[in-house]
Amino acid sequence: MYLLDTNVISELRSGKAQQSQTVRAWAARQPINELYLSAITVMEMEIGVQLMQRRDAVQGATLRSWCDRVLLEFDGRVLGFTGHTVKWCAPLHVPDKKSFRDSMIAATALEHRFAVATRNVNDFLVAGLKVVNPWEPEA
Repeated sequence: MYLLDTNVISELRSGKAQQSQTVRAWAARQPINELYLSAITVMEMEIGVQLMQRRDAVQGATLRSWCDRVLLEFDGRVLGFTGHTVKWCAPLHVPDKKSFRDSMIAATALEHRFAVATRNVNDFLVAGLKVVNPWEPEA
């Protein structure tokens, strides 16, 4: 099971410029029911949509449509950040603070015993967490 970081789901957006064929091939090899999103990733997607809507209404509408389709495709496979997840997340900030969003995604993956699929491997170097980089051919 994989928890997709925002950069992975964004890379899979149809029509994205210079899309990585390696990432697309990796995703195509995975059973769809083993790919999940974190509520944090959904929030990051929503922030991106709203920022684009402010800059360019046409492109914002395109991103809104894509985001809505992703949420439909992942219905039942978006993992929330709960009071239980907090117990996985807080230790990731002690003794050294980490990015809150990345630590929340990492904690969600740890709680559910999923691997994180991301290009930003160094942001997810956490004991016990498996990380896969779909941009690497051997992923």
